Order: sequence, then C-alpha cells, then structure tokens
Amino acid sequence: MALIVLTSASGSPGATTTAVGLALAWPRPVVLVEADPTGGSPVLAGYFRGTVAPDRGLIDLALAHRDGHVAAAPPGTLMPIPPSAPIPAHIPNPGPDPVTVRERGAWLLPGIRGHAQARSLTPVWEPLADAFTGLERNGQDVIVDAGRLGLTGSPGPLIRGGDLTLLTVRTDLVSLSGARAWAQTLREDHETAGATGTLGLLLIGEKRPYAAGDVSKVLGLPVAAGLAWDPVAAAVFCHGATPARRFSTGQPTSTLSHARARNAEPARWCRTLRAGSVQRRRGRRRPRDPMPCGGTRRPPRRARPGS
Repeated sequence: MALIVLTSASGSPGATTTAVGLALAWPRPVVLVEADPTGGSPVLAGYFRGTVAPDRGLIDLALAHRDGHVAAAPPGTLMPIPPSAPIPAHIPNPGPDPVTVRERGAWLLPGIRGHAQARSLTPVWEPLADAFTGLERNGQDVIVDAGRLGLTGSPGPLIRGGDLTLLTVRTDLVSLSGARAWAQTLREDHETAGATGTLGLLLIGEKRPYAAGDVSKVLGLPVAAGLAWDPVAAAVFCHGATPARRFSTGQPTSTLSHARARNAEPARWCRTLRAGSVQRRRGRRRPRDPMPCGGTRRPPRRARPGS
C-alpha cells in the first residue's frame, strides 16, 4: 500500500487538480481523500460539476471515532469516481474511456462541507491514518489532498505519516516565496516526528521560469516529481471541462517529468508515477545569475548575428 499526500503552502498551485488526475490515472485501486480543512469539496464542485450530493463523507468518520468505530468506517463513506466527468445531456459525449470504473477502481472520500467542521476532525486524523493501512487488505492505495498548510484542522498525522508527502509548488517567484518558510517547517516536523516517509516537492510547470535544481536549492527539499504546464488537462480535472476527443485520463502520469526517492517503498511508487515520463535533454549548462530568493536563474538568450 502507498499513502501519498499532496499539500500546498500558498495560492492555488494545483494540488487538488493533480490529486484528481493521479487518482484517475492510477494503475491500482485507489482512494482519493479530500482532507482539505477549508471544506466545500472542490472535487464534487469541480470534476463532478456539482451533479452529485454525497450521502456520507469525512464528517461521518468523526462521528464513528466518537463511537469507537473509525477503523471500520472508511469503506462505507466512499463513492466511485467515473473515468470522465459527468456530461450534461446537451453536450455530446466524446466517447467512453477504455478503462472502466471497476478496472480503474478510483474512489472518493468526500471532505467536509465547511470550515466550521474542521475542528471536529482534529482527533480523527491519527486513527484515520491507521485505518488507511487497513485498505491494504483490499489492495487499495490512498492519495490525500491535504489542502493548504497551517489551517485549523489540518491533517498533520497524514502529512507526517505519508509514504510520500509532496509540497506542491509552481516555479514562479511568488509561489516560491510563499513556500520557502513552510518547506523548512515541513522538514523540521518530519525530523521531530521521526517520519520514515519521503518528503519532496511536486513542481507544476517546471522552467516557468525556474528549473528544478533552482527550486530545490531555494526550498531545501528534493524534487520528487514534476508535472508539465497543461491548462487544458487541468480544466478537465479541476472544473469538469468537456475533454477533447483524444483526451486520456492517463495524461497526468504520462507528463510527469521526473521522480526520485530516498528509500525503497516510496521509490516503487515514484517509478509508477514516472511511467511514460519524458527524459531530460542532456547538454551543457548555461551560466546563471543570482535569483532574488537565493537560487539562480537563466539569462535571456542572446540573438544570433543577422537574426
């Protein structure tokens, strides 16, 4: 089993969108957990287009914890994620996905309805992290959208207990500036808790404008994976946009540029993530200038004579 946690520091770098895309592209049965304490279920409002009202969700696990039954509760709170977003009748269907829901095995654990419910989840995260290990009997992996760091009710035990915890950032200066202090906090929390999982960065849009090495140097964390900048695919997963005829839900994993890990178990899942990845071109590095927040940046290309 793998417990993969996506979180963010500031703004909206794409953690939820990536979590949905990974769940749909995952090669094994997987559960997507909406653990964002902000509430409002962006997956149901976005990918599902607000067409589904769940009967149960995370708040039911808080009630189950009060009664001492949280370990057995998760399977009863899940709802299937279709391989393509629900399409209204007036929009022509682009065609079925070749992989059915049963074969894909993607399930959603809906989050809380509002931030006022976040406090009631604080005592649930620890036993829930243990309960997720029970899904291994069913051969299921777990992907957690932990939301923004520092919020009341944030799922700290899940963040520290993940086999692979990814701080999701874009590569622009605003995103890096907001993530710098939180990257240090994450690193210190993992060390204090004696966490055994891998902590790394998930880059959204590498070289827009800074490269992976620059971002890693500034934030002090290794780059575990990277996703290409793809607004068209993001709109499908984030807003339930009608996919193009040749659109594939496998695009998130096929566009991951690279993945690394420091121990065997997370490395196995990183290898799964990097399936179909594009190899980097090898070449000579150009000189770089200091970057305002501590890294480096590439100078603009010089025009060729006569061009």
